Amino acid sequence: MKHIPRRRFGQNFLIDQGIIGAIVSAIDPKRSDTVVEIGPGLGAITVPLLERVDRLHVVEIDRDLIARLKKQHPAERLAIHEGDALAFDFASIGSDLRLVGNLPYNISTPLLFHLASYGQQVRDMHFMLQKEVVERMVAEPGCADYGRLSVMLQYSFWLEWLIDVPPESFDPPPKVDSAVVRLIPKPPEQLTAKNPERLSTLVQAAFAQRRKMLRNNLKGILDDAGFAALGIAPTLRPEDLPVEDYVRIANFLAG
Repeated sequence: MKHIPRRRFGQNFLIDQGIIGAIVSAIDPKRSDTVVEIGPGLGAITVPLLERVDRLHVVEIDRDLIARLKKQHPAERLAIHEGDALAFDFASIGSDLRLVGNLPYNISTPLLFHLASYGQQVRDMHFMLQKEVVERMVAEPGCADYGRLSVMLQYSFWLEWLIDVPPESFDPPPKVDSAVVRLIPKPPEQLTAKNPERLSTLVQAAFAQRRKMLRNNLKGILDDAGFAALGIAPTLRPEDLPVEDYVRIANFLAG
């Protein structure tokens, strides 16, 4: 029976065999790797991954798709974790994880923040996302796409834009272009924020109104004396500040 894509789950199924092959080649999984696929869908990437690894983990919320996967693959080869990826504890699977997925575009940003919290349990991540989201992820300071997502992900990961994917590579085709990006967690010694939660709160406040100057957005958080001590002009806009300066501000506030 043909599965009808469900809009509430953001389902667009990858059907382009060339793109599928390119993604699996980019991941280059080895037999003993702990690979976790988020949203396996109809198994476009699942099947070629299973050919390369001894056992594959998948996280899926759609019960119809879960039933289909259980019929197609034995449990000793495919470990199915039923539930919402936004609430799933990826650390429960283990460490040195390799996360893969065609992420639902309607929840991609909150899901990326959730997955970033598992950085130290992960070896790498390869995700298909809306091209616009990938542009924001890799954006450099000074450009319109640079924002909270850019700062927080670039603080924790090395990012690499790998593959462009047109709408016709999917069924049904989305109304946007897509892209595949690789995220590799930075080692702990490079994560220099004294208090990561403070950094997150700071960046969120800074970009709350991106057209305003930092002095206004950080009012009550950092005063002019603080800006002067750090050598940062309070008249800059949030997109003008590189990641390392946000870390410096957070560490200054942490004392």
